[in-house]
Formats: sequence, structure tokens, C-alpha cells
Amino acid sequence: MGYTTYTEDFIKEFYHKMNILTAEQLSIKTISNKLGIHVFYWSDSSQALYNDGRYYIFLNENQSPQQQWQDFCHELSHVLLHTGDQFHMYPLFREYQEFKANNFMYHACIPTFMLEALSIDDHTPQTIMKVMQIFNVEYDFAFRRLTQYNNKQIMQRLHNMAFLNMR
Repeated sequence: MGYTTYTEDFIKEFYHKMNILTAEQLSIKTISNKLGIHVFYWSDSSQALYNDGRYYIFLNENQSPQQQWQDFCHELSHVLLHTGDQFHMYPLFREYQEFKANNFMYHACIPTFMLEALSIDDHTPQTIMKVMQIFNVEYDFAFRRLTQYNNKQIMQRLHNMAFLNMR
């Protein structure tokens, strides 16, 4: 009796529509090409921009490939799910959008449906290193995502036990 979140369902459907089914297919180039998003590298902080009917993602050229991938997924959330100019936005709404983009980033970089295919059920240093390499993310990022994933699995088991005890 498992459940998935809206974000997990959205990302699974999003990737499946683009025929992205494995971690090897996850890349800035693949996703941006399929969506027609122009990606530029510059020395400033990463950001997304919508101008004249086109989407642009600017990534910091001084970051590691892992950081760029993580930032790309964060900015992709803004492209796909958000509207408005954050510079002219009510601060609490901007904060809300950033919170949502960060959550999206973790799930887009390391999708639940791909983790499930790996049958991961712990977050030992060896497992974290494995996920880090498979999904091209930083160690701390992989640790946090696996913590999220494993906590959700624990909560599902507890929920299922409580449900069975109510019967």
C-alpha cells in the first residue's frame, strides 16, 4: 500500500513523456533539447528567465558538473511550474517558490521511480556514493535525497501497520 506525492508523479510522467527512463539519460543537454530551453553558462548565479516566448536557464560556469545539474533541475522547476518575476514578487511567495523548486530539484535529479528500480533501502556511505555516481550529484545532495526517500518508506510502513491494526 504505497503512495506517491504529486511531485513524484509529475516527475515520473514528465520523464516518461520524454522517454527518459534511466539515470544515464538524465542530463542538462537531453532535457533542455527536448524542451527547447536555451542553456547558457556565465559567471553569475544560476537563474531561469522567460523572455519573448522562450525559456532560458543560466548556469554558473564555475560550478562542478554536479552542482550545475542540481541547479539546472532547480531552475527547471521555475520554468515548468512557476510564473512571475521573483524580483517584483511578495517575499513570502518568492520563498514559497524557492522551497518548491528545491523539493522539485531533489526529485528531478534523483527520481523516486529510478531509486525504486535500484531497490535501495539504506543510506550507508557506500549507498550514498553509489547514488552520487549513478545520478551525477554531490555527496551531501545524495545523502539528503536518500534520507528523504528512506523516511518516506518508513512512514509508509508505519501507516500500513496502523491501517492493518485498525482492521
